[in-house]
Amino acid sequence: MITAEEVTLYIQNIPPAPAVVRQALNYARAGDLPKAAKCASEDPALRHYLKILVNRPLYGFKNEVSDVSQIFSILGVSATVQTLYNYLLSLLTPKKWELFALTDHQFYYLQASLSKYWEKILLHLNIDDKEIQSAISLIPATIIVCEALFASRKAEVTQLRSVKALDFNTILKRLSGRDLFDLAAEIAHMWEMSEKTVILIQGASGLRDTLSAEEKRLAQWMHLLLFYELSQSVYVSAGLNEFIDFQIDFVHDIYESFMQVMA
Repeated sequence: MITAEEVTLYIQNIPPAPAVVRQALNYARAGDLPKAAKCASEDPALRHYLKILVNRPLYGFKNEVSDVSQIFSILGVSATVQTLYNYLLSLLTPKKWELFALTDHQFYYLQASLSKYWEKILLHLNIDDKEIQSAISLIPATIIVCEALFASRKAEVTQLRSVKALDFNTILKRLSGRDLFDLAAEIAHMWEMSEKTVILIQGASGLRDTLSAEEKRLAQWMHLLLFYELSQSVYVSAGLNEFIDFQIDFVHDIYESFMQVMA
């Protein structure tokens, strides 16, 4: 059994953001992209990350973009905030994945893909909210925490999977009393995100029945996005799809709209 104290310790051990990144994030949250870019430019690792990220095929630029001011201008305020959160996650990514069959490249692409599609969904829904856009970064962060928790109980997790054929989310609940979305909510609290973000990330499980109409609408779209993305073959092979129990009744009324947006 993984105690509540152990879970809290793993979450608290997520290191604080470097000062330059914190300052850039604060400026970006305030909507001041020129100052955010000036700060970000001072961190060589962050500059490299941004260049690699924005020049991936996912973004569709024909010519290489390398200037941080130009990158932030292209991304806009909300996507810049989200990207800075993703950079923080890149600092937490394990050097070697022990339980999930992932490579750094695959996990990096998962972050970028979730962020890009979530941005597209919010644009479709006419929602311009920096924190709601950043909420999607909680899922990769939680996967990192799960990797650390499972790695500390590797023999037990391996036995549960081989003998009882349990999925990762069931094992997580059995060992810690929490599922993926509960852990994501704890990380949201640690990152001092608002209660609306906590409600959204928990609602995205598709199993919460106390949501308002607006909360449910956002949770439905996030639930479908997570199922869609984690059902890609590379993440099925890694076992990440086992964290999402697809709730068709929860999302049936938006399914066709979702597929049109993702096309």
